[in-house]
Amino acid sequence: MRTHIRSVLFLSLFATSPGWAQGLSPKWEELTAADFGKALEASEGTCALPLGILEKHGPSGPIGTDLINVRYVTTLAAREEYTLIFPEYYVGQIAEARHQPGTIAYSSRLQLDMLQETVSEMARNGCRKVILVNGHGGNNSLLPYFGQTQLDSPRDYVVYAVSGYEADLPEAAHPSGPGVDGHAGEDEMANVMASRPDLVHAQRATTESGADQARLDLPEGVYTGIWWYARFPNHYEGNAAGATAARGEAATQAIARRLAGDIRAIKRDEAGPRLQREFFERVVQPSPPREQD
Repeated sequence: MRTHIRSVLFLSLFATSPGWAQGLSPKWEELTAADFGKALEASEGTCALPLGILEKHGPSGPIGTDLINVRYVTTLAAREEYTLIFPEYYVGQIAEARHQPGTIAYSSRLQLDMLQETVSEMARNGCRKVILVNGHGGNNSLLPYFGQTQLDSPRDYVVYAVSGYEADLPEAAHPSGPGVDGHAGEDEMANVMASRPDLVHAQRATTESGADQARLDLPEGVYTGIWWYARFPNHYEGNAAGATAARGEAATQAIARRLAGDIRAIKRDEAGPRLQREFFERVVQPSPPREQD
């Protein structure tokens, strides 16, 4: 209950953006059709697509950990800088966890097709700037590649991808000791505790090993897809036993502020859309470099 109260108080502090002032939820699925247009206007045509996944999160975390965490922090950010938030989305890359119960791993073709269809539909509904908010490490290569595919053909919207908020967090968000963070580790479980403490079973954290098994011996720079399974066959990295809601609250609040800043910068961005239009104009008939290039 205390965690819930603190979260509500934090949300209320930032409920000052235009959409919130009009009583508009940032969540796409909660708006009426009549209010959707108002929300789109309040968001200045920006829409966020938080991407999670369905996979095992060690012995103590819910299968939807990434989805829960990324949607929570995006909602916090939208309180400060209003943006429309797409409904729960978990069509991402998670082939490395197919051996674990509860994992939903779609084919690579479907991942890209579904993401393109979703982004295109968001744009058809008026989203001029689509922000992919990544909450899952397995998407770290997928999303930049998807961003590059947006140059395949002309579009009247721009896709932005944001991730990597783990560094430079405040002292209160630091780990309790070395080696405890990682997939389903102390950091991720603490973040779930900030929003859904009822879903974390911290007492189970030590029932499986989250140690690196180091079962590959390859030179630096050599990659093979089995690397994760070779290191962490339990799909667990670190030790979540020391996770606390206080750490999670400190982390999610800091991340939300940074994400709000990113949303604000994306709203202001005029160069990206202009240069994308220019690029496609030149694609029609490639030309030599110009003086301003």
